[in-house]
Amino acid sequence: MAATLRHGVFMAPFHALEEDPTMCIHRDLELCEWLDRLGFDEAWIGEHHSAGFETISSPEVFIAHAAAITTRLRFGTGVVSLPYHNPLMVANRIIQLDHMTRGRVMFGAGPGLLASDAMMLGIEPATQRDRMLQALEVILRLFRGEMVTESTEWYTLVNARAHLLPYTRPYPEVSVASAVSPSGGRAAGRLDLSMLCVAAADGAAYDALASNWQIACDIAAEHGRSMDPSRLRIVAPMYIAETRDQARADVRFGFQKFLDYFNNNSPGRFPVPAGTDPVDWFVGRRLGVIGTPDDAIAMIERLQGKQGEFGVFLQQTHDWADWAGTKRSYELYARYVMPHFRGTNSARVASYQWVGENNIEFSGKRQAAVEAMFRKHEAEKVQSAGSG
Repeated sequence: MAATLRHGVFMAPFHALEEDPTMCIHRDLELCEWLDRLGFDEAWIGEHHSAGFETISSPEVFIAHAAAITTRLRFGTGVVSLPYHNPLMVANRIIQLDHMTRGRVMFGAGPGLLASDAMMLGIEPATQRDRMLQALEVILRLFRGEMVTESTEWYTLVNARAHLLPYTRPYPEVSVASAVSPSGGRAAGRLDLSMLCVAAADGAAYDALASNWQIACDIAAEHGRSMDPSRLRIVAPMYIAETRDQARADVRFGFQKFLDYFNNNSPGRFPVPAGTDPVDWFVGRRLGVIGTPDDAIAMIERLQGKQGEFGVFLQQTHDWADWAGTKRSYELYARYVMPHFRGTNSARVASYQWVGENNIEFSGKRQAAVEAMFRKHEAEKVQSAGSG
């Protein structure tokens, strides 16, 4: 039996340069509260240090606050860029968060997405994927309570150990980022990790979805394990409203700035031809949803058709629309999209259909009962009058 699809967000985040950054951070926290109230399952928080838009540099600090103002939402680091940190420090921060949240934290790891971040640290991007795997293996050992002595070209550990073991036993869920290259799938299969497929609807990443999962499955099999699809997460952007026209009108607020940011980082990432409506171009290439709840359902089902079963769909957060429209989009998703995949209304639908199929019989019985009650009442009146 297939696992019920869970729902969440992947919060880089993306905020335009002219907005007050303090307000943006607090709005991100407010969004977590809103998602918690709406019944979302997860929120993954990014780490970035340059390029202007992605304003959270420490997902752990953000999660510590967000967890304190929510009750059920689980939080993941999406992701900690491991080559930028000593692995003992990362392990200790995640363990502390695990205790502070009483098990509501997940550890997402990656090599670091922005080359500009690596450049500021004097790190050659070609080394980042190997360093991620190197650090991840050490962090897992520290989570298990092992002592580690290891010297590399970028960190040194001498009798290193975590003096506080995780709250979650044996340790919090560990997920590795996967985009286009096979590095994420290889790490997941080798180390028995879950996978976080970022930008899954976007071009090459969409094409690589099934192949990277298969790589993970093949490597896991070599180690005598199997990959659990319920631990596979897929990320894609969407904005929904009551109608497609309303959704398109709403995203004029900030959609072009979103495209410009990506093209500023990676020239040609979104090559909208001159004179072409960017919303038409984006939707036409099925890079995300700008439409209705039905369009959101269709996109997720398309991803399921490409990938097969997966455990969590994560909306990529953004400021395509203003704050009121953004909150409304998540509310519509919770009202109409989540019940579709959770099967929440299956019993209600079955009951509705059963009544509809038998309504003539049921109405007849109800009417007959009413008429019998009137006859009984009249008979009792006559009997009462006769005895008087």
